[in-house]
Amino acid sequence: MLKVKLQDGATIPKRATEGSACYDLYSNEEGTIPAHSRRMFDTGVYVEFPNQFMLQILSRSGLSLKHGLQVGAGIVDSDYRGSIKVLLYNHSDSAYHIEKHDKIAQMALIHIETPDIEVVNEINDTDRGENGFGSTG
Repeated sequence: MLKVKLQDGATIPKRATEGSACYDLYSNEEGTIPAHSRRMFDTGVYVEFPNQFMLQILSRSGLSLKHGLQVGAGIVDSDYRGSIKVLLYNHSDSAYHIEKHDKIAQMALIHIETPDIEVVNEINDTDRGENGFGSTG
């Protein structure tokens, strides 16, 4: 169960279609993001959900493709009780204006595991080994 409390004037998160994996998040304030800069926007949404979950705040594909906007720092822990804020980066050459109630991001409720950590002297080898960035094509 995802419980939601709203500030005055805030928009409830909504799934665009029955098959949508994420809930759209809306700005609860107006503001402009200068070109090649960033700005935080308050959604006015407070959430409560079980400890074995997290919320991930993600970019909206249309805003990224059409306007160069991307979300940064997008994890909400189960014990956070403040309003969800969205950090938007503007990678374009033009300022971008956000109106109150504009869709600015999307959030996914994701099940997580938090196992105990065991410190060991060695870990099992694999065919891939230590080959990282770009190593699989």
